[in-house]
Formats: sequence, structure tokens, C-alpha cells
Amino acid sequence: MDSMATTTLALLFFTFTFFFSFFSFLVFLFRIKPWCNCHLCRSFLSATWSADFLNLCDWYTHLLKKSLTSTIHFHVLNNIVTANPENVEYILKTRFDNYPKGKPFSMILGDLLGRGIFNVDGDTWRFQRKMASLELGSTTVKSYAFEIVALEIQNRLIPILEGNDVVLDLQDVFRRFSFDNICLFSFGLDPGCLKLSMPIPEFAAAFDLASKISAERAMTASPIIWKIKRLFNIGSEKKLKQAVKMVDDLATQMITHRRQMGFADKRDLLSRFMASIDDDRYLRDIVVSFLLAGRDTVSSALTSFFYLISEHPEVESKIREEAGRVISGSGDPVVAGYGEMREMNYLHAAVHESMRLFPPIQIDSKFCQEDDVLPDGTFVRKGTRVTYHPYAMGRMERIWGPDCLEFKPERWLNKEGVFVHACPYKYPVFQAGFRVCLGKEMAIMEIKAVALSLIRQFDIRVVGSNSEPRFSPGLTATVRGGLPVRVLKRN
Repeated sequence: MDSMATTTLALLFFTFTFFFSFFSFLVFLFRIKPWCNCHLCRSFLSATWSADFLNLCDWYTHLLKKSLTSTIHFHVLNNIVTANPENVEYILKTRFDNYPKGKPFSMILGDLLGRGIFNVDGDTWRFQRKMASLELGSTTVKSYAFEIVALEIQNRLIPILEGNDVVLDLQDVFRRFSFDNICLFSFGLDPGCLKLSMPIPEFAAAFDLASKISAERAMTASPIIWKIKRLFNIGSEKKLKQAVKMVDDLATQMITHRRQMGFADKRDLLSRFMASIDDDRYLRDIVVSFLLAGRDTVSSALTSFFYLISEHPEVESKIREEAGRVISGSGDPVVAGYGEMREMNYLHAAVHESMRLFPPIQIDSKFCQEDDVLPDGTFVRKGTRVTYHPYAMGRMERIWGPDCLEFKPERWLNKEGVFVHACPYKYPVFQAGFRVCLGKEMAIMEIKAVALSLIRQFDIRVVGSNSEPRFSPGLTATVRGGLPVRVLKRN
């Protein structure tokens, strides 16, 4: 009888949950019905935009260019999207407290990122940011990060490219490279991904899958859809749960191992955080967040950079000329010194120009706490998702001028050839304001070190179609199908 009663109660619970969820979904559909007749919502829901645009971000760019205020409203998503620098400054700085990441966003990424710095607000965010600022800003940590990058380039990346006279997926190479780097820096762990004869370790594959499915959650018309799937552990949500468990298991193993071995004399990020935090679950969330930021953004930036370099050999030649002037008296090292790279203004400009056209993170969203009005006059209702669009901003003529679609590093240099920073609110590639990326300097250092080393030693050319990249859904920009290249050793 007990077993039968338990089964009956479970069945009743299942039935109630199903009908409650279904009813909630119908309420959602009823609520948006009056809005679905607008052109934007119809095009989004039916995906008719894909007939004219390779990527969703290109369609958004088209719409934002047509808007007089560089702002559009997707009612079906309850999402205001803007490419207006004044709005971006207002959201990220002026009214920062009114535009947090918000609970809806935290729920979307909660299974993967937990209470990590990129998924929290308030005191939890302030605590992690303060700690991260102290660690990532120290000269010792920067030197350690550069040491790892230099060794990985010299001992693994260069030999792999030298020994291959076949077409390579450069995006895959960079993802493996950056995964090794960030694991060494964050965990003190060498996963050995940069061996093309080996499959990507299960942990890396699980991390990719978890990132992809988490991003797809944000693209659904209603969170009810993925919440129902998670409730019944079916479809993509079942895969996400399995992938996150694998990420959790390795992170737990690393934390346990580090505690057993001791961490007082270690230089990796995990050891540094363990000196102040005893909560292992909290440590896991923090390190996984840095893993996401340090791995995917760098590989994305490098992939786009070499796509553009392949299309613009004149930029490649100028980088080599600059390197010849700056490094000529240094014994021609495989990896230029940190100080030497700081003197290379044109290389610095080329990297920034590449990310202007292809930012690693194409969009970023906040949620409005209280009714508000943006500087361009757009009314924002409480609870509305507000998204700024770095990808579109890099293609706006009203921001960058009539040559905005050209890959032109010179736009970043003054008359003396010295690099000049752009306003962060018109170039929010690393966010801006109070949430500006703390790892920006180290990320640019890594990108420049790889770019310079490869350009000096190889001619890298994309093979096949020269059309613009198509992107897969994800938290960072990933080229669908990879970036096939042929690598030729320079004489």
C-alpha cells in the first residue's frame, strides 16, 4: 500500500506540474499575442531574417543602423537592444545600480557559473571583484601569466604548426591552446589539449556543451520552455546537467588535490583564492567563471584576427616591419618580451581593430530594476532585459565613420603613430564602467604574443570560401565549422 500511495502521489505531482507549466506557457503566449504582429517579433519567431543574413547579430546590426536612436525593442523577448554609446554609458555607469545582471540572467547561467563573478550582483560581486582586482593586478601574477603563454607558444604551438603541411582548423588549435593556458593559470593543471592527434579531453568538451546550451536558454522566447525541460530532465537540459556534473567533478578534484598538496607556495589563481576562501563550492564557481572568460574569449579573438589578417596581407606586412624595428637587437626570440610588445603600437591597433569588427562577446544584457528612461528617450519598464550590442556598435557609421566596415588599424593611431584608446562606451568589447574586465590587460597580452609569434614565422591563409564567418550559438563568438587554414613556414 505504501508503494502504491507513493506512486499515486508521484503521478499526481507530475500531472499537476505538467498542467501548471502548460497553463503558464499559455498565459505567456496570451500576454505576447498583441505584440507578435509587429515586424521584428514575427521575423524573430519565424526566423525569416535568415534568408537575408548569415548571422542573427548581422540582422540586429541592420535593424540598429535603421533606427534613428540606434535602439530597438523586441517585445516577444521583453528585450530592448541598443548600439547607442550614450545608452551604454548610462547602463554601465550612470545608473549602474538600476541595471544589474539580474535574477533572470543568473538563472540562465546558474547551473554552469553558480555564484561566480559573472553571474552575481551586490555584495557577492563586490567581494569577488575586489579579490580578483588584487590578484590580477599584481605584477607577480602578470609575469606568471606571460611565462605560461610564452612557454606554451614556444614548446607546443610553434612546433605543431611547423610540423603540419595540411589544412588545419585554426579555431580548434586556438581553443586547445587557450584551454591549456587558462587551466595552468587557474588550476595549476596541464590538460595537454594542444596535441592535435588527441581528442579534446572530456572536461573541455563538457565545458563547451554547457556553454552552448546555457546560451541557447537565453535565446528562447520564454524561460518556461527550458524550465519545463529541466524539470523533467529531458532533451538539452538533460545534456546540460550531465555536462555540468563533469565540470563539477574535475573542479572538485582539483580543489581537493590542491588542499592536500598545499597552496601557500603556488602561483595559480585557485591557490591564491584558497588562501581567503574555505567554501569549496564557492571556489568552484569562481574558477569556472575565470575559465570561461580566459579560454573562450581569447580563442575567439585570435580566430577572428587571423581571418582578417588572411584577408589583409598588407596589415600583416606592417606588423612584421614594426617587429623588425622593435625586436632587431634582441636575438630574434620566438616570443617577444613583454616590454617589447608594449612598444608595438601598430600590432596593438590591429588587435583592437579586429575585436571592433568581431568582438569575442557579441552582446551583453542587464535587467532593469525600476522604470527608467534611457538618454535617447526609450522608456524601460521594470523587469525589461536591456542589451547593448558591441558587434553592431563596431559596424555603426555614426560611431566609427563611413569606413566602419573596413579593417583599418590606422584608425587607432595618432599622427605620431602612437596608439590612442577609444571611449570605452563606444567600444565596450571589455565591458566598461564598474564591470570593466579585470583581465583585459592579460588577455590582450596573450593575443598579441600569439599573433606576433605566428606572423613572424608563418604565412597563414584561410582556405575555401572567403565569405564572412557564420557563428554558432554560444556565450562567446564561435565560427561555425571552424577556420580552415594552410600554414606555410616563412624562409
